[in-house]
Parts: sequence; C-alpha cells; structure tokens
Amino acid sequence: LRDADLCGANLSDANLRDANLRGADLYGANLYGADLRGADLRGADLRGANLYGANLIGANLSGAEMQNVKF
Repeated sequence: LRDADLCGANLSDANLRDANLRGADLYGANLYGADLRGADLRGADLRGANLYGANLIGANLSGAEMQNVKF
C-alpha cells in the first residue's frame, strides 16, 4: 500500500499490522480501532484521520503529517 491514495477511506478495525503505508494519503481516513502495529507510515498524510483506539505500537510515524488527528 506504499503511496496508496486512501483519502477518506473507512479502515475501521482493519488489520494493517506490519503494512507498508509509506507515503500513503490517509487524509481524513477512518482508522478507528485499526491494528497498525509495526506499520511503516513514514511520510504518510494522516491529517484529519481518526486514530481513536488504533494500535500504533512499533509503528514508524517519522515525517508523517498529523495535524488535526483524532486520538
């Protein structure tokens, strides 16, 4: 899913463990309760995304845009 356009996608409760989401466009995406353990989110656009209840243990968020993220 590297560089994928997932803008506004509903990924609630999705299993994205160890997923390569580097540079992905997740602007406004719903990631409520998603399993993002160990995911590569470097440079991803997470502006306005819903990460409430998401598991981010071990996720790499280096350089990710995270303005207005909901936790």
